Amino acid sequence: MLSLPELPRPDAIDQVRARIAAHIVETPVIDWPAADVAAATGVALDLSVKLELFQRAGSFKARGALNNILTLSADQRARGVTAVSAGNHAIATAFAARAADSHAKVVMAANASPFRIAQCRAVGADVVLADDIAAAFAEVRRIADAEGRAFIHPFRGMTTHMGPATLAREWLGQAPDLDALVVPVGGGGLICGIALAVKSLKPSCRIFGVEPTGAASMGAAFHAGRPVDTAPHATIADSLAPPPPADADNLAICQAYVDDFVTVSDADTRVAMRVMLAHLKLAVEPAPATGLAAMIGPLAARLAGRKTGLLICGANIDAAHFQALISTDE
Repeated sequence: MLSLPELPRPDAIDQVRARIAAHIVETPVIDWPAADVAAATGVALDLSVKLELFQRAGSFKARGALNNILTLSADQRARGVTAVSAGNHAIATAFAARAADSHAKVVMAANASPFRIAQCRAVGADVVLADDIAAAFAEVRRIADAEGRAFIHPFRGMTTHMGPATLAREWLGQAPDLDALVVPVGGGGLICGIALAVKSLKPSCRIFGVEPTGAASMGAAFHAGRPVDTAPHATIADSLAPPPPADADNLAICQAYVDDFVTVSDADTRVAMRVMLAHLKLAVEPAPATGLAAMIGPLAARLAGRKTGLLICGANIDAAHFQALISTDE
């Protein structure tokens, strides 16, 4: 039986906020009234939209990466760090390493977005390309062992989780009337950090995870009560597609503090991306669009009458790729 971490105290979250404060921004929150959401989607939901896409390095990942690197010793920072990612965590680790006077060597799959690879290099990281994301995880461990670099895990461990915990504390301060949050799920670091903080600060607030149907490892494990084998991931939401099965430690946190998981199709995610562009004027990557797709799809009835948080967790996507994604239904 895995032991659960204790729910973080508000002062512990605030200590992390203070540690990373010089290198991040407090991202804005806007209300999207039910009448406007209904006009845009056909579903009347009262939404609080957290614009974390305006975070440094383009996503929430900067918070956890900074917390990890800033808690390393001076000797460890001097040896450098390494990370593995489809893009957002690699960019965030590169940014955080530069902010902490360290150096990052990041491993990405060869089919990763050229835009994201260029973003990593632009902030000073060395980029190593692997055949696929599974091979990338093996390579990052080899680099950590061979070069003595600290491995900044993309979704595991309390030091990582406390990054998204600061996001949740910030959001609840901006929108204290939140009744529910819908959180995109890949490896589970984002939802674990948010759930730990929210269930500490406002236990009545419901937490729902959403995954693409083509990469639904955590939800399958959540409903089965254990990590299960799932098919190789295939989804346009590449930042939500770590190698299966679900991480057992993160699963334990989700089972304790997350209310439910749902899935959405890539077609519905594309629709949500178009809606966000037309009505919020935001060009986002697929991952945050899964949240809106879930709200107006499988979660619509359960969210009726609840003030619900829509997290725009990142937007590291180039114009050409965005246009290609929203121009087809396949």
